[in-house]
Amino acid sequence: MAITACLALSSPVLAEKLTPERIFADPALNGPTAKGVALSPDGKRVTYLKGKAEAANVQDLWAADVKGGEPYRLIDSAALSSGGKELSEAEKARRERARVSARGIVEYSWDEEGRFILVPLDGDLYLDSVADGKVTRLTETPGDEVDAKVSPKGGFVSYVRDQNLYIKPVAGGPEKALTTQGKDALSFGTAEFVAQEEMDRFTGYWWNPGETSIAYTRVDESGVDVIPRTDIGPGGATVVEQRYPRAGRPNAVVDLFVQDLATGKVVQIDLGPNKDIYVARVDWSADGKTLYVQQQTRDQKNLELIAYDPAQGTGKTILTETDAHWIELSDDFKPLKDGSFLWSSEKSGYKHLYHYAASGTLIAQVTKGDWPVNALEGVDEARKVAIFSASIDTPLERRIYEVSYAKPATPKALTPAGGWWTAKVAETGGAFTAGYSDPKTPPQMALYDATGKRVRWIEENRLAQGHPYWPYAATLPAPEFGTLTAADGEVLHYEILKPVGFDPAKKYPAIVSVYGGPHAQTVSRSWQKVGERPYLEDGYVVFKLDNRGSANRSAKFKRALDRRMGTVEVEDQLVGAKFLAGLPYVDADKLGVMGWSYGGFMTLMLMTAPDTPFKAGAAGAPPTEWGLYDTHYTEQFMGKPDENKDGYTQSDVLNRLKNLKPNSLLLLHGMADDNVIFENSTRLIAAMQKNAIPFEMMLYPGERHSAPGSKTKGLHVLKTHLAFFDRQLKGQ
Repeated sequence: MAITACLALSSPVLAEKLTPERIFADPALNGPTAKGVALSPDGKRVTYLKGKAEAANVQDLWAADVKGGEPYRLIDSAALSSGGKELSEAEKARRERARVSARGIVEYSWDEEGRFILVPLDGDLYLDSVADGKVTRLTETPGDEVDAKVSPKGGFVSYVRDQNLYIKPVAGGPEKALTTQGKDALSFGTAEFVAQEEMDRFTGYWWNPGETSIAYTRVDESGVDVIPRTDIGPGGATVVEQRYPRAGRPNAVVDLFVQDLATGKVVQIDLGPNKDIYVARVDWSADGKTLYVQQQTRDQKNLELIAYDPAQGTGKTILTETDAHWIELSDDFKPLKDGSFLWSSEKSGYKHLYHYAASGTLIAQVTKGDWPVNALEGVDEARKVAIFSASIDTPLERRIYEVSYAKPATPKALTPAGGWWTAKVAETGGAFTAGYSDPKTPPQMALYDATGKRVRWIEENRLAQGHPYWPYAATLPAPEFGTLTAADGEVLHYEILKPVGFDPAKKYPAIVSVYGGPHAQTVSRSWQKVGERPYLEDGYVVFKLDNRGSANRSAKFKRALDRRMGTVEVEDQLVGAKFLAGLPYVDADKLGVMGWSYGGFMTLMLMTAPDTPFKAGAAGAPPTEWGLYDTHYTEQFMGKPDENKDGYTQSDVLNRLKNLKPNSLLLLHGMADDNVIFENSTRLIAAMQKNAIPFEMMLYPGERHSAPGSKTKGLHVLKTHLAFFDRQLKGQ
């Protein structure tokens, strides 16, 4: 199938300079982008979220008919809400965990019958009737209804409010509280902090397919340490008594129940006597007769798939995964109608798909090879086909494939090579919506049939005259990709972006943009982040490298930093810096490094490396001592502090400050950060002051962890970085 040409045949006008101010102005430079794309259950139309042209951060609900015609707006968020409502702390935290920064309509859901679309908006709920297009307001309460869903058959809406779980008939009538004891440290139907932040589980309740019962969690945080967090905003400060489970300290206790809606009977699921475990995933079987729970041990080296009788609460372990390092969680478990299920595992050294009988007996390994499956995107049970995304040919590209799980063979590519694909597969029939981009093609979205043939565009987003990025396209820097070799022989992929108007005879200052942590990949043949462009306009080379520990590689590659964060990944970045400094167009005396979150930690480790090649570094929201970070993330890679004292000591930035050059560091942090808590920076500030090490600092009142993407503070973050590097690397 053909991809839209990245540039029109006609040449663009003389390119303009892309300023930091334009990066954060409207319309969005990436062009119109479809988010939250879903195919209606009847397969007749596609729905998605799209930012307003005049305010890209405010989203509406749009639709496009499968048979053709122009897309149309289903619900205008401005018609339902002024957008001025202050969200509850619970909803703010939930959005922060999900990295949702938009306003307006940020989520929606279909019922499985395709009759209704549920739209949460500013803490209340609205229901769109597909038959007549009528939008009905369902709730108008002082509290926020969060994690709202339509029941599978469309009979109810469900939601959590004030720490309790409610249902409300769609046909009308009063709401019903399924739980009433939620208050203080006790909540029902919610996902605890680490489930949301680290486990990618954002819900705490699950309807059975017949909508006759609901499984839900009871989360007791009374044993979790209260970490007083001073939330400093532009109008003053408040103290938030945040329950934050730091590494080695108690977690929330999670119990699981099933409630029958007709009788009100509540059955507790027997999760075993050990309460110090993670309820990682919960799923119903296709017939609703079995409740599956994925239960992970505290050390994350053991994962059990347990099949429960929901009427009795008793279960049997049907599959166990163990690993000496850790077991990665995934959403690849898929119960099939015949009782068997699909599962993913890294036991071969790479993540692959497996087919199991209902008893847990292996039927077949579905995929194999020296490459990892990214995710099981969907299943076409009629053809007994699994649709998945993977980087088979190179880690730099991702495609969509299908493979028979009944008769496994070589996977068939449904999308062409050359860039980066994402997909969401329909529940039946194998049709899928897919997004695509490459370095010269901004994000596109289309609907494809089961063979991979494009049925229609959802957002073609063609880079041509009229596109927001078009005035800057003539000097669109083409990234250069290559490989380096790590100390242990592993191949490391890098990317170089050259300055606008690049002259190979000149020498340029260079900035390494780093993340470096697990579960992430920064180097790929995809559309470039527009926020990097001002550095290129300002005469910098930008360099990125995916070190050991990063995602989309072998299990060995990812687990190289086991119990020693801040070592091998730092060594790999230093290999990259040495290569960068040796390029004929790079001034080796003018190297900078920048990163946020784990990238902030990496920046500090690189700036305090013995004989560091970096003259300047900008560290945003950095974890400075892993004992201050949360349990699930930290213990996965480092174990508990009392079990790995040397590892924690070695990765504590304060123990390396003797190597930090005066005036070489810019430290940035949001003053309401509830993820990498501000204490991570204050201890560093105090230590640098004690050791008389001059540094620069920029704090962001009211901002949480995602300040660089903030509509209000993002521009300032970018301009602060540019001004710092201009002073340090250019002497301006």
